[in-house]
Amino acid sequence: MADQSGKKIVLASGVFDLLHWGHVKFLEEAKKAGGENAELIVVVARDATVEKTKGRPPILGECHRAALVESLKVVDKVVLGYWTVNIGDIIDKLKPDIIALGYDQEEIMDEVQNFIQAKNLKIKIVKVGKFGEVARYSSSKIKQQIIDKSAK
Repeated sequence: MADQSGKKIVLASGVFDLLHWGHVKFLEEAKKAGGENAELIVVVARDATVEKTKGRPPILGECHRAALVESLKVVDKVVLGYWTVNIGDIIDKLKPDIIALGYDQEEIMDEVQNFIQAKNLKIKIVKVGKFGEVARYSSSKIKQQIIDKSAK
């Protein structure tokens, strides 16, 4: 919950492979959801989690992705996800006031809502929408553009 200074803790998570403008906008909006002086904690998915959920490994390893996310001025703290994919463990440890989810995190939304309801927690869920031309700002699209351009 809010830390001793009264700052709201906002939790966001993702893979953040090939960090791009859409990621930055998502994290900026996530932090705004906590109001003035909010603290943004970002959980970066482990390589094994990415491979399990997406069926392929990330381009950049977890430590590189975490370092890139941590370098963003909007981010206050980065943690690597747990080896077990259990959002409840992360919520219990980090105790956020707000959980920010991206437009493409529907599966996580259900899991988060169920956990919050089961534990009767007072955590607000904020869904961050799409930004501009989403097709241009997805890691998958960027990867495909690299393949297409290098084939010429």
